[in-house]
Amino acid sequence: MLAVTAVEVRPPGEDGRKDTAATPPSTAPSSTPSTGATARGHLDRQKTDGDDASGAPRGDGKGEPDKERKAKGAASGSPTPGATKGPDHGGSTRAPLTLSTRSHVWENGCGHRYVIDRPPSEVAPPPTEQDAPTWAAAHGAVHGGTTNVEVTVQGRASSAVVLQALHVRVVGRRTPLAWSSFAMDNGCGGSLTPRAFSVNLDASRPLARPTDGNDAGKPIPAVSFPYRVSASDPEVLLVNARTAGCDCSWYLELDWTSGGRSGTLRIDDHGSPFRTSSVKGRPQYAYDYADGAWYKSD
Repeated sequence: MLAVTAVEVRPPGEDGRKDTAATPPSTAPSSTPSTGATARGHLDRQKTDGDDASGAPRGDGKGEPDKERKAKGAASGSPTPGATKGPDHGGSTRAPLTLSTRSHVWENGCGHRYVIDRPPSEVAPPPTEQDAPTWAAAHGAVHGGTTNVEVTVQGRASSAVVLQALHVRVVGRRTPLAWSSFAMDNGCGGSLTPRAFSVNLDASRPLARPTDGNDAGKPIPAVSFPYRVSASDPEVLLVNARTAGCDCSWYLELDWTSGGRSGTLRIDDHGSPFRTSSVKGRPQYAYDYADGAWYKSD
């Protein structure tokens, strides 16, 4: 399943046409994936540091295939110059909004799994969420079963930009990685389930469907696109991507309109697709802080 959470939804405004983003991909070292700032487990409109990588290994037989490298486009939210459609007011082709993306977001700040191609004795203790990107990169880890991506969308000016739709693009489906699964939590949990757009990554054509959330038993009504953003009124989207049957590579596309202009921004892992591999049937490990060692939990 893939889920998207948004806050402070407002009525739609303008309309328009679309464009696409296709800035050449960034180059990442083949030995260790790039890393970036981490995300908090809850939505925070003020903390929007960029996230550089999911911790997925690249450049070898266990990493990203060549055909997926060719599928890479702009770094997260980077529009292609000249791609924006609509009336030319001043000659600018820059999109009227900015995106800030983070992919190491844990459920309630503590619940997450990574799959790693190492024995437990060679895996360091779980990090804090803040240190997860560095820890994941050092272990060549891939998100296990779930990837949470937090995207903060903000306008560049006071004029409104309408977010029309969010699309899911799966560019690679492979047999799940035959690696062990390591839990980052120790029985943690929370009473908040954000409202969401649920999407099944295993479907042949993933579609976002709004679902309700829950806050300590109180329903949080589902919401649908469109949303309105501006410089003073950003929007936070939490994308919850899940798979039970593949090693999936995927990215998102966000359609927008503003003042007769329109466009599409690609949301990815700074030039690379996000990556999520199923943990079904894989050895499961949890960490015993008293003994200072990983133990098999399944």
